[in-house]
Amino acid sequence: MIINDELFQLEDQCNQLVQTILTSHLMEQYLKNKKEMDRSIKVAQLKNEFISSRQVFEKIEPYGKYVPEFREKQRAVRQAKRQLDLNEEVAAFRISENELQKILDSIGKQLAHTISTEIKISAGSPFFEKSEGCGGNCHGHRK
Repeated sequence: MIINDELFQLEDQCNQLVQTILTSHLMEQYLKNKKEMDRSIKVAQLKNEFISSRQVFEKIEPYGKYVPEFREKQRAVRQAKRQLDLNEEVAAFRISENELQKILDSIGKQLAHTISTEIKISAGSPFFEKSEGCGGNCHGHRK
């Protein structure tokens, strides 16, 4: 790699983009929701219940149907996870997290496709367009 003024300009522009994201309303909301979730006693209790039930289930999981209370333990994990997911603070945090991720995915997509539509984009979100993750050439479809 040749280090020149163009590289420094790109680095400066990247830093500007990062600062814009860090000072955005979306980031502000994300941090606010994360702080509220982290401070919530109820969320801490729900997390502990989920972790506890998951640990109990993980101990018996390898034995599957041979453990008499396998289904009950499995159901307990799912119920604890659902209670955690339905908590107001957790839900608000996850929504803001997904919104921020959409923006980051969109930026990555725009950068890559400015260069070439054949560039593969690895998006961390399961909601990201599937066809974008394979250079526009998924399942025989071509852009």
